[in-house]
Amino acid sequence: MSKQTILGRVTQLAKANINALLDQAEDPQKMLDQLIRDYSNNISEAEQAVATTIGNLRMLEQDHQEDVRAAQGWGEKALAASRKADELRAAGQTAEADRFDQLAKVALGRQLQSEKEATTAEPVIAAQTEVVEKLKSGLDQMKAKLGELQSKRDELVARAKSAQAQNTMMDAVKNIDVLDPTSELNRFEDKVRREEAKAMGKQELAASSLDAQFEQLDALGDGAEIEARLAALKK
Repeated sequence: MSKQTILGRVTQLAKANINALLDQAEDPQKMLDQLIRDYSNNISEAEQAVATTIGNLRMLEQDHQEDVRAAQGWGEKALAASRKADELRAAGQTAEADRFDQLAKVALGRQLQSEKEATTAEPVIAAQTEVVEKLKSGLDQMKAKLGELQSKRDELVARAKSAQAQNTMMDAVKNIDVLDPTSELNRFEDKVRREEAKAMGKQELAASSLDAQFEQLDALGDGAEIEARLAALKK
């Protein structure tokens, strides 16, 4: 996967408009679950690709540092060879001096080559560093977006459960209204009242019977009194 492909993919996912996607979804919860899976998979793949890109950048940086150190080292060797040539030439050893001057030239050539390689690598390293920073930023945005997705999903699930509970309650209330269990209570109350009335009727009958008996007793008592008074008159 090329850096441009990675960068484009990271940017596209990071800029995804979640609300617009949800508005178009027939089942928002399922779409959120799918988006979370897609984001998680893409983040995992992008992290691996970015890690590879960073690894390549670090290798370039190491090569650059090696070229810089090599240029410095070849410069030191060239200086040492040149000084040795000067010493030998001063001592009259011309042939040996020429050999060390030649060694100095070889060292200077190596120094020049290392400097060119280091100079050539610098803009590449700068460009790679910029790409890596963009990729890191994109990954951070993707992870933040994933957190937003997960929060929205949790919120949506909670709202869905709440709505379901409310609908269940309202259905129950509706069923209560339709069945009207108070009518059953009314029928039971009517039955109780009938039983109470029946008991009152029995009480009244019993009372009527007792009154009649006492009236008979009263009548017998009056008759006895009359007979007693009649007997007294006759005496």
